[in-house]
Amino acid sequence: MDFKILLGDDGSGRTYIEWLMEAWGWTLAVAGCSWVVAMLCGTLVGTARTLPASPWLTRFANAWVELFRNIPVLVQVFLWYFVVPKMFPAMKSIPSFLLIVLALGFFTSARIAEQVRSGIQALPKGQRYAAMAMGFTTFETYRYVILPMAFRIILPPLTSESMNLLKNSSVAFAVSIAELTMYAMQVGEETSKPTEIYLVVTILYALSAFAVNRAMGFVEKRLQVPGFVAAGNVGGGH
Repeated sequence: MDFKILLGDDGSGRTYIEWLMEAWGWTLAVAGCSWVVAMLCGTLVGTARTLPASPWLTRFANAWVELFRNIPVLVQVFLWYFVVPKMFPAMKSIPSFLLIVLALGFFTSARIAEQVRSGIQALPKGQRYAAMAMGFTTFETYRYVILPMAFRIILPPLTSESMNLLKNSSVAFAVSIAELTMYAMQVGEETSKPTEIYLVVTILYALSAFAVNRAMGFVEKRLQVPGFVAAGNVGGGH
């Protein structure tokens, strides 16, 4: 295999390897920003699904999960890119980067919301009752007691979800984001060396996913509560 093609010029003064690094940067940017959106929305929605005192909020959260979880991610990308700006003309000025971040973020938030709900419901009920006995409000109970423990429980599935989000960022090529998948397609056609190009891109995806796995594993070890075992079926099914 001839990997020297990466040192070649793409005709605009850049080498293919420079273009590759730029595409890798776009991939990480899309995945990183989408992860922030997914975590914020997923935490709020997942928490809302465990608030029996707010039935309308719970119904909205349930609808959010069912809507974004059951529509294929590529379809959601096309909806945000083609349909939503037609319905709301003011959104036509929004860069495609932000639209893909919203699409991926909301899609993943539905999955994270389900994990957050499972983590909260896996906690012994005594945690909530103890906080209420100490005079905590509902917000304070979730902020200082329930959510910190729930996130420790769901860190393993969150790791898998973070890796999936990185891989799902490849759909950004569909709206002309110059990330790794689009790079592989275009450079493979220009150089007639698709095998080498796709192999390099595959390695970069694998390295990125491995880095996410190691980072989340480090966080899990640092936040682990020694001897804590949650009630319910924490190990499986969530």
